[in-house]
Amino acid sequence: MTQKRIFLLIITFVLILIGIYFYFYQHKNNTKKQKTKNLLEKDSISKNIEDYTENNLFVVYVLNTKKQDLKLYWKDEKQRHFKTIKSLKAFLEIENQDLVFAMNAGMYKKDYSPNGLFIENQLQKAPLDTTSGKGNFYLKPNGIFYLTTENVPFVCTTSNFIEKENNNKKLKYATQSGPMLVIDGQIHKEFRENSKNLNIRNGVGILPNNEVLFVMSKKEINFYDFANYFKLMGCKNALYLDGNVSRTYLAEKKWVQLDGDFGVIFGVSTQKDKSSILE
Repeated sequence: MTQKRIFLLIITFVLILIGIYFYFYQHKNNTKKQKTKNLLEKDSISKNIEDYTENNLFVVYVLNTKKQDLKLYWKDEKQRHFKTIKSLKAFLEIENQDLVFAMNAGMYKKDYSPNGLFIENQLQKAPLDTTSGKGNFYLKPNGIFYLTTENVPFVCTTSNFIEKENNNKKLKYATQSGPMLVIDGQIHKEFRENSKNLNIRNGVGILPNNEVLFVMSKKEINFYDFANYFKLMGCKNALYLDGNVSRTYLAEKKWVQLDGDFGVIFGVSTQKDKSSILE
């Protein structure tokens, strides 16, 4: 073998070694970059949730409808509108019930009648609204929160409700509002980041474990940021309830708002301790 051929073989061998080295180095580097990217994305989500929490932006109540008694209230037995959380609380006290949580539900008209579908104790008291118009309620898609007779909660778009549940006789409660905040895991397409449309807002969503997430902002917030909180919490579907009129009663977190001027009200109560009832 000539010296020239030996030299060429050595060069070829060295080039092969260099190629193998760069192949494994590049593969390792790409893997490291991907891991770093995943960590950054995870950290970004974590920071977003932490930002919401640390800034104390929301009143939050999580409810298990299999264990807690969630109801919708509109009128008392004399057909008088409750309107305020204070009047609902007083009504429940007469019934030997302690109010645990209350929040305004779906939107309403000037006469305090529900704007759109309202079902109470399996009775439809206001029809579904599928029309178009101005205002947040008609920012399509709008949607419905409902609770079945098996105490299973749902939030869905109005169109999905028509397809699946419109003739279902096993709906215990339902309230219609709009717009939807999160639809199938995505923020409503009409919402814009950094929007200057700020307001107090409240809404409801369904968590991955099928518990109900009620949220009201303590400060003015835009639609995008409000919807993003529900998304980050894992809600595939969430519904906007109302704006500046929003009120929440949650004594366990020292958030007590007894005023209001509502149509329908969400309420959770417990039976009074018998020992505390005067005979």
